[in-house]
Amino acid sequence: MSDQKAAYVSPRHVPAPEGETRVGSFEAKTHFAQLMDRVEQGEEIVITRHGRAVMKLVPYRSARDKEKIREAIATMRELAKHNGPITREEILGFIKEGRRF
Repeated sequence: MSDQKAAYVSPRHVPAPEGETRVGSFEAKTHFAQLMDRVEQGEEIVITRHGRAVMKLVPYRSARDKEKIREAIATMRELAKHNGPITREEILGFIKEGRRF
């Protein structure tokens, strides 16, 4: 038996990822108006309870821009005309390329 303790880290005590803003529930309740201002400017804020993330405040985004969707679909259809069907080898290549990241 070893004298060393197991290297277990509780999910509650995992530090926030780089650039993520975390705010405790009490602070969020107390400063809700200021948090709304920050979210309105585009910031996303994670609300925690006892150090564990429970929700995220994100800016409201209205219904999708239909024109952008139509353009994307038209582009995909145009590409499909020029390239024809995708082969099995191409699909496997895409998968392999995606695994690099």
